[in-house]
Amino acid sequence: MIGEVEQAVSTGSLPGWGLVDELVHVVHDRYRSHDEGVVATYIPVLADADPGAFGVCVAETSGGIHEAGDTGVDFSVQSISKAFVYALVCEALGHEAVRERVGVNNTGLGFSSVMALELNEGHPMNPMVNAGALATTAMMPGSSFAEQWENVRTGLSRFAGRQLALDGEVYRSESATNMRNKAIARLLQSYGRIDLDPLGVVDVYTRQCSLLVTARDLAVMGATLADGGVNPLTGDRVVSGQVCRDTLAVLASTGMYERSGEWLFEIGLPAKSGVSGGIVAVAPGKGAIGTFSPRLDPAGNSVRGQRATGYLSRALGLNVFASAARVPERDVPPAELTKDDR
Repeated sequence: MIGEVEQAVSTGSLPGWGLVDELVHVVHDRYRSHDEGVVATYIPVLADADPGAFGVCVAETSGGIHEAGDTGVDFSVQSISKAFVYALVCEALGHEAVRERVGVNNTGLGFSSVMALELNEGHPMNPMVNAGALATTAMMPGSSFAEQWENVRTGLSRFAGRQLALDGEVYRSESATNMRNKAIARLLQSYGRIDLDPLGVVDVYTRQCSLLVTARDLAVMGATLADGGVNPLTGDRVVSGQVCRDTLAVLASTGMYERSGEWLFEIGLPAKSGVSGGIVAVAPGKGAIGTFSPRLDPAGNSVRGQRATGYLSRALGLNVFASAARVPERDVPPAELTKDDR
């Protein structure tokens, strides 16, 4: 039991403005011609995305913005919304209530898996898979589904620092094809994980996934989590520092679907991806990276986005697991070191 111990925070800072700006452009030039991956087609309207679109943005907790490429192109937020709705629900209901209902462990299976639910006796396991996201959305405060939806839209807009709009075409396309989510929601209801009409919950969730964002928005939203819940552009406190810690911990272990372990091992940043091609990666205390490129790997993660984020993580010293000797190594043979030196 450690809840009574005050959480100390120790973070570093980004390199100087010029270097960050230079590296954002370097990484865009480096990967913009890469054409691996395929555009998502299981949501029909996503198949029309421009496979050549590519934007990279870094938002600093101080409010600085560095961007290159298609950072102003709108796309639907899709599963990235899960992270920020989770934060809003944690802010409203608290750490324990959301942990008990939704969970925090990786399923090791695909994001739309029904098997994962059955294997865990109806427990969603974490909020970054569809089952957990539906359970989380069902917990959003509101006396009606319309009020819940408005609270979602308003909350995500506060994270972005501007009013976000619904893409009606994406919403209609997803609504016509989201049979699996409807089945998952009904299964959650049967296990007592959803107390509301499951089809109404699916509708709110479909709307939240259909909100339009840009790579710049994602970077600002991530930087809000990086700065203890304060939006770096507006100064608005969206959520508490405790909620940011909870959200980033969940993203670290589950944010990149079944590839989350590999991502954390190679890149070392809490992150969330969406099948429209977005990725947001957060460096606590420093800022966040937002990328957009619709070509995806088999797990549903943007290929260019992963490479760009990986490059910046290493070059800017963002990997939360990276360490170096505090004192430079001395040119003294080991045998000549004194006991105190050792």
